[in-house]
Amino acid sequence: MLTATGIWAGWSPGSPVVRDASLALAPGEVVGLAGPSGSGKSTLARVAALLHAPERGEVTVDGVRVTGVRYRSPRELRTAVGMVFQSPRLSVDPRLSLAAVVAEPLRVPGTPTAGRGGAAARRQRVGELAELVGLTPDLLARRPHEVSDGQLQRACLARALAQQPRYLVCDEMTAMLDASTAAALVAVVRARTAAGLGVLAISHDEDLLAVWADRVQRLTAVGDTSR
Repeated sequence: MLTATGIWAGWSPGSPVVRDASLALAPGEVVGLAGPSGSGKSTLARVAALLHAPERGEVTVDGVRVTGVRYRSPRELRTAVGMVFQSPRLSVDPRLSLAAVVAEPLRVPGTPTAGRGGAAARRQRVGELAELVGLTPDLLARRPHEVSDGQLQRACLARALAQQPRYLVCDEMTAMLDASTAAALVAVVRARTAAGLGVLAISHDEDLLAVWADRVQRLTAVGDTSR
């Protein structure tokens, strides 16, 4: 289980946008996270994805307490939680082909597919992931400026799934996509959920969360007393 307990977090010391928030995500479960702009959904998402350190509170991954974020946390914890961001164009290196974007986690030192010896395995894995998310081989050769937002977000989802995480944080994953692409990506994630992937789905779209999530948790903005 992925848990975040008593989380206080923000981007300026002493000015938290998340105050005393908690969540729990079980394998195979989809938890929706809703709330108005400014309520701290994305901040809490980054804390849960081990990308941002809280001022207070505790995050655990399958019972192991997280004591550092990003590369300060052990590899087995970092790879247990994947994340898909709202804006694909802000979350990729524009110099990379889509194939290289998908392969980024497979090149991390310590990964079996890293280094020259893992090139063939990386190519095979990238091909499998591309097929999973609906990217054709010709798209894999293109760079971000040569593809649509939907095609780039497919690559970002493939990248997040590359190391077979046990949990996936989707921060407004479909917000910038047309309806058909959004439905296709949600279907991919749903299929992985059926195989045991736990998903934290952040969205302003209450209708989407109603059909996607097993349950929905809501945050309120700091200073909002209308509970």
